[in-house]
Amino acid sequence: MSTHITIPVTGMTCAACQASVQKALEAHEGVRSASVSLMLRSADVSYDPGSTSPEAIVAAIRRTGYEASLPVPGQDAFEEQEARERLEESEARGLRLKAAVGVVAGVVAMALSMPLMVVHDHAGGGVDPFMRWVMLRSSPALARLAPRLYALDPRLLSYGLLFLTLGIMSWAGRQFYARAAAGLRHGTADMNTLVALGTGAAFVYSFVATVAPGVFSRHGVAPDVYYEAVILIIALVLVGRALEARAKTRTSAALRALAALRPPTARVMRGDTESEVRLEDVVVGDVVVTRPGERLAVDGDVVEGETGVDESMLTGESMPVHKGPGDRVFGGTLNGTGALRYRAARLGGESALGRIVTLMREAQASRAPIQRVADRVSGVFVPTVVGIALVTFALWLFLPSEPSLARAAAAAVAVLIIACPCAMGLAVPTAVMVATGRSAEGGVLFKGGEALQRASGVTTVVLDKTGTVTEGRPSVTDVIFVGARPMTDLLRLVASVEATSGHPLADAVVRYAREAGAQPLKAKSFRSVAGQGAAAVVSRSAVAVGNEAFMRSEGVGVDSLREDAERLAGEGKTPIYCAVAGECVGVLAVADPIRPTSPGAIQRLRSMGLDVVLLTGDRKRTADGVARRLGLDSVVAEVLPEGKLQEVVRLRGEGRVVAMVGDGVNDAPALARADIGIALGGGADVAVHAADVTLMRGGVEGVVVALDLSRRTMRTIRQNLFWAFVYNVIGIPIAAGALYPIAGVLLSPVLASAAMALSSVSVVTNSLRLRRTPIS
Repeated sequence: MSTHITIPVTGMTCAACQASVQKALEAHEGVRSASVSLMLRSADVSYDPGSTSPEAIVAAIRRTGYEASLPVPGQDAFEEQEARERLEESEARGLRLKAAVGVVAGVVAMALSMPLMVVHDHAGGGVDPFMRWVMLRSSPALARLAPRLYALDPRLLSYGLLFLTLGIMSWAGRQFYARAAAGLRHGTADMNTLVALGTGAAFVYSFVATVAPGVFSRHGVAPDVYYEAVILIIALVLVGRALEARAKTRTSAALRALAALRPPTARVMRGDTESEVRLEDVVVGDVVVTRPGERLAVDGDVVEGETGVDESMLTGESMPVHKGPGDRVFGGTLNGTGALRYRAARLGGESALGRIVTLMREAQASRAPIQRVADRVSGVFVPTVVGIALVTFALWLFLPSEPSLARAAAAAVAVLIIACPCAMGLAVPTAVMVATGRSAEGGVLFKGGEALQRASGVTTVVLDKTGTVTEGRPSVTDVIFVGARPMTDLLRLVASVEATSGHPLADAVVRYAREAGAQPLKAKSFRSVAGQGAAAVVSRSAVAVGNEAFMRSEGVGVDSLREDAERLAGEGKTPIYCAVAGECVGVLAVADPIRPTSPGAIQRLRSMGLDVVLLTGDRKRTADGVARRLGLDSVVAEVLPEGKLQEVVRLRGEGRVVAMVGDGVNDAPALARADIGIALGGGADVAVHAADVTLMRGGVEGVVVALDLSRRTMRTIRQNLFWAFVYNVIGIPIAAGALYPIAGVLLSPVLASAAMALSSVSVVTNSLRLRRTPIS
């Protein structure tokens, strides 16, 4: 037995951070599985409570150098989302402030550095060409200020820059050094390590050049300072993080929009008084009043009034749904023109909206299998980069005919800065977050990143007929009875058996009988065979209702009505034989109308290169009639629940990747065995739990959305990973100076920091394109 817990984790900034925490959790005794999310700042952990505890898991995370805390007890999905948004906004404000101050300080540092550049130029020292261009050409204000700055003592300017840089490093850049030091203590390395090493090396070099310039002069090296580079590197990294934070906020826009649909208060009847109370104070059983145009506060059952309700936030369909006494309504949906009174049934995290928010958070926190590629690379990435930087420093120091300590230090710092693994860490989770949010807007809920990835490889879609391609509410279309017994009496006997069955076809027969004035009686000795029929004793008569196979098993001959049944089946209807006292007395025809959207959605699936199979327990002639209207050639009919499972197994055995779509209890085994199980949210709970994808709206169009979006998502993830890897493959050699012998180009550390920030933002921006995916 395992227990699940979600632990907030702070301090993670890149793929290496995420990989360090993931590795520590997977190695911790008692942890069955763990999924660490850089985007959600959390770790989802399944553990054996007999072997470990939440406190021990939190301690294991802290030992990696990152902060973790136990979740707040009693918080529902909405409260967790609100807490996360407050934390994100607080961090974003802090990043924006530090980035802005850093940029201003960088401009000031550039101005103060101009006279020092001139001095070092005359002394034969090296000058960063990028910084020189920025300072001397990009700002007319700096050019006008230059003559006044040249009159200042260079030593005074150097010390001024020293103290300005120390201030920025200790305030705006504090997080880099504190987390790098924590990582060093715990034997881990991440993005903070690279930034701290790069800026720290540049600062130490400049510090020595300021307080003891003779150390360089004695060896014929100009005592250059790189304070402006240190400040601007910190500023640009913070600018990149601020842009990342803003972009990442947009990736969870759908989740925030859902959580915001819940009104803060509800109007409740307490006795004869109507009062407005906080939503948290509503209890199950309260009668809630909703006026025209208002959002419903909680889930419940209508007790008075009629209206149309916009349930698009659940289903993605904007057409209002009629609601009257006895109907279920959902919190967050929008009331139309009528007034309602309904009894509260499910609150908070147990509501439909709460469960969707929870499912979306779990999906966004989960890890797609492709994430392991980035994790494996990130695990060795930082130590490798540090090694490359050391080799770069050594090569620049010893190989050139005129070795330059300044140039060697600049190249090593550029390597450390440009190689930040942020883009790799964001490549997968940003795409998963945007995709799961966008799919939810269309009424499609993925259980996690793994389901999203598997869905992209589907080659065959198996559709259960009833409730999936059809409306799921069959009705009796034909009634044929033989013999002298009154039709009302026969309908009453048949309906008495069907009233005990939960099959949709049985419900249609009971409704028809009641409308004809034949109220069902109490049935005794009821028994049923799944997918075939049912029998019972009604008013001392043995009554059987079902298909031909069931009649045969009951010893009832159907020859007299077989021709009628064949004709009805050829019309796409389902014939149901009726027998009383061992004699076949009639046949009913039940038809389930095909959803208007089904033919078009099936054609879209086929245009995507997918094979589509119709699976049903109906007679073959009935199934063939429906298939013809849908434009399908592949039909598997007259299958029991075990047959549906066997068909899925057979297709998988042929090497196909199978998606099974269904909504009933008898679909659950096949849903669980398929590569991807897709359940209709309005179906049986067991079917929804067995599935990987839940469709909150009925119909095949949701399947199209799910499979199309999964393909687009995986294409985006591969693009993200490709560019993240290529960026480093190209960027690191350039930063090390590979182009210098050919074109005289040596990458500035400041320009490297700008490129690093741009790579992360570009990955997030590419993922955000998924928000434009069609969902209707």
